[in-house]
Amino acid sequence: MLVLDSDRDRSTLFMPPRDPRFENPGRANDFPGRPLLDDYQLRSIAGIDDYRDIAELDAFLGGRLAEGTALRVNAGSAGTVSEQAIPLIGSLDATAALIHRLRSDYPETRLLNAFEVIARLRMIKTPAEIMRMRAAADATMAGIRAAADRIRPGIDERTLQGEFERACRTFGSQSIPFTPIVKSGPNSLWPWRILAAHYNRRNRGLRDGELVILDVGCEVDGYVSDVGRTFPVNGTFSDVQREKLMVSTRAAEAIIAAVRPGVTLLELTAVAYDAIPDHEEPYMQTPSFFGHHIGLSAGDPALLDEPLAPGMVFTVEPWYYNHEIGVSVFVEEVVLVTEDGAEVLTAALPRDPEALEGAFQLNDREPE
Repeated sequence: MLVLDSDRDRSTLFMPPRDPRFENPGRANDFPGRPLLDDYQLRSIAGIDDYRDIAELDAFLGGRLAEGTALRVNAGSAGTVSEQAIPLIGSLDATAALIHRLRSDYPETRLLNAFEVIARLRMIKTPAEIMRMRAAADATMAGIRAAADRIRPGIDERTLQGEFERACRTFGSQSIPFTPIVKSGPNSLWPWRILAAHYNRRNRGLRDGELVILDVGCEVDGYVSDVGRTFPVNGTFSDVQREKLMVSTRAAEAIIAAVRPGVTLLELTAVAYDAIPDHEEPYMQTPSFFGHHIGLSAGDPALLDEPLAPGMVFTVEPWYYNHEIGVSVFVEEVVLVTEDGAEVLTAALPRDPEALEGAFQLNDREPE
């Protein structure tokens, strides 16, 4: 548990003396144990002022709160800190469990929300963070290129996922921040959270005339990327597929062109809708600005009414879902706010239909 004491300008990391993941009395030879609290290597890189046993946390909080100190927790979204009911089935997530415990143990304490403070800290990246995010974007683009090279009728979604992950690791990614989203044909019409609930919907074979969507990311040194492209399985977009992909592409390009310091994400929403034909608006994914901040996670905390500032990094991803004609398309870019505009960190990856067809020579391949 990381405690940031703003009154005393001091950070304290509370943790167990030993890492419980490395302990197993029944298999002592396999799990000989590992020190945690006294690990000098951890202390050398963590940048924390003080390290204490997790068993001391309750006494520490009790003492500080008895002095009338307010307690702030990051509730995950803006607003008043509210306590969730314990579900009959399942369990509370880590944040909800923490809030429940604090309310129970310290009912008289002023429990405030730290979300906005944390969001403002994380929305603007340092040069070192941006360097890592460039590397993550490069690895992700390499992974998409590798997967695109395998696209053809007969190949299955999971093979493309595996090819993407292999390339990411080759280009320096230590981890995959979220399950790669690879969905084709009728699967492309559904959000991934629905597909993920159905095992047999995540490994279908690609068919001639369909589209396949890659919504994927890599993690490099703790920082992530989130990039997306739409490909024709047979190498050539149909007229309808091309038209609908341009709805997403033009909206993304309009948003990117409007990015500059001082503009808000809510203002970018209006820009997006100005670029989307009125008759297509009902098929767009969301009324937001069609994107999200990224950094340490694929959904970094953000404030929609906060003016953009140099160093902010977020995605632009106008999704198009049209169940009436069975077409879903999108393009997703990673954008860095600069002093006078924007830099697209994923600009090296083609986005419009003709460039996608030509760059990957998709129509020169034999079926699997």
